[in-house]
Amino acid sequence: MDNERERLYDNARIDTVPNVERDFMEETAGEIAEPVRFSDDKEIDREENGRGVGWLALALSIVSLFLMPVIMGAAGIIFGFIARRRGAETLGSWAIGIGAVSIILSFFVRFW
Repeated sequence: MDNERERLYDNARIDTVPNVERDFMEETAGEIAEPVRFSDDKEIDREENGRGVGWLALALSIVSLFLMPVIMGAAGIIFGFIARRRGAETLGSWAIGIGAVSIILSFFVRFW
C-alpha cells in the first residue's frame, strides 16, 4: 500500500496531482449544478397575492349574505382558507367567519 502511494504521489514535490481516473470515482453533478438562490421578492409577491385573494373571499362572503348564501358562502370560505395559506390571515379569517355565518343564517331562515 505504501509503495503504491509513493508511486502515485511524489512526496518531494508539493504540486503533485493525483490520478483522477483511478483515485476519484465520485459523481460531480452536485458540484457543477448552479446553487439555489432565494430572494425576498417571492415572499412579497406571495403576500400581495394573498391580500388579493383575501379581498375576493371577503367580497364573496359579504355578497353571500344577500344572494345564494350556500354557494357564495362556501366559495368565500374556500377562498378564505387559500388567502390564509398565502399570508393574508386576517382577511381570510373574516371571510371564513362571515361565510359560515351566512350559511348558518340561511338554514335558520329556510327551515324555521
